[in-house]
Amino acid sequence: MNPSPSPLATARAQLATAVQILGYDDGMHAVLRQPRRELHVAVPLRRDDGHVELLHGYRVQHNISRGPGKGGLRYAPGVDIDEVRALAMWMTWKCAVVELPYGGAKGGVTIDPRAYSPFELERVTRRYTSEIMPMIGPERDVMAPDIGTDEQVMAWVMDTYSVNRGFTIPAVTTGKPLAVGGSLGRATATSRGVLHAATATLRDAGVRLDEVSAAIQGFGKVGAPLARFLHEKGCRVVAVGDERGAIVRTDGLDVAALTAHVARTGSVVGFADADPLDPAELLALDVDVLFPAAVEGVLDEESAARVKARWVVEAANGPTTTEGDRVLADRGVVVVPDILANAGGVVVSYFEWVQANQAYWWTEREIEERLEHRMLEAYATVSQVSRAEGISLRDAALVIGVRRVAEAHLIRGLYP
Repeated sequence: MNPSPSPLATARAQLATAVQILGYDDGMHAVLRQPRRELHVAVPLRRDDGHVELLHGYRVQHNISRGPGKGGLRYAPGVDIDEVRALAMWMTWKCAVVELPYGGAKGGVTIDPRAYSPFELERVTRRYTSEIMPMIGPERDVMAPDIGTDEQVMAWVMDTYSVNRGFTIPAVTTGKPLAVGGSLGRATATSRGVLHAATATLRDAGVRLDEVSAAIQGFGKVGAPLARFLHEKGCRVVAVGDERGAIVRTDGLDVAALTAHVARTGSVVGFADADPLDPAELLALDVDVLFPAAVEGVLDEESAARVKARWVVEAANGPTTTEGDRVLADRGVVVVPDILANAGGVVVSYFEWVQANQAYWWTEREIEERLEHRMLEAYATVSQVSRAEGISLRDAALVIGVRRVAEAHLIRGLYP
């Protein structure tokens, strides 16, 4: 079996397709392909027992033609520069698709956060922030949580940056606790955005959420709230999985009871009111909608050939490889791409940034309404281009995002 392509290979192949559709020349392609800035930093950590360990951190700004860099900070054992480059590129197109005045950025530290104490994670975060400080700021590059990080990590980043500047600057990060300038609705924004994208996609096909079944791969910050939102809308969530295993119940899971079980045990495994399931089989279940909500590259050529779902809505970043995309398209599976489907998180991050810059805070209802409007507008534009050009939703979203970034680049011109 051939190994799946790297996330960066997938991201570059997607860009190449969009460039070909748009008819851009090699020069424009090179500008859009290459990160504008990237930084690899050493992150020395003094462990709680006194010994020193050296970690590696990264920050990549892929493109800043439309505004400051925007992107998460990931703590995971597999983080490397190529993964961060890919994620930053996807953020560039994602921000453009939903019409945010941002460019794409991403950061990461190669660390398993579960193996470190909160005090050690704080020291890692503060040292990493200090090392990349020349690159970040509310007008330069704005961080947010990602895999392995949370609102507390964002508070540490914000505090480290603010202490070094001499005054409090809440807008340097988003996804912070409410007490230090966070926004209502941010914690569940990605999941709500996925819900809106799925609802619009099904509506296009004349189907309602309460008429379909779903499986969710990933039951973390995105998958768990998504399961709850789907359940509340009447969707039958029949299977979920996490890094430890998966469970299934064909007549629908009790999502509230499952959430309580996960809060107690840390995993979906062992939930009494469901049957255990091989995690590899979750992607091949006979459901209407599949939500990959975990990591990159899970739907490759082999696994995509086994998908029975009619719709795949990408709640994670880069879950489908280029070959996986081709297989799904050949089999008539509609894929709602990540740069559209999971853009709710960056949309509400933008709202948080705006609120922090203005020192004026919106109600949760205002945020939810603005998020829904932004997601449905973006979906309508992507869907219209898809139909008009006879291309997939992914290619349509990429064409829109790449075109908007290229236009900004051309209007600004080259310096000198």
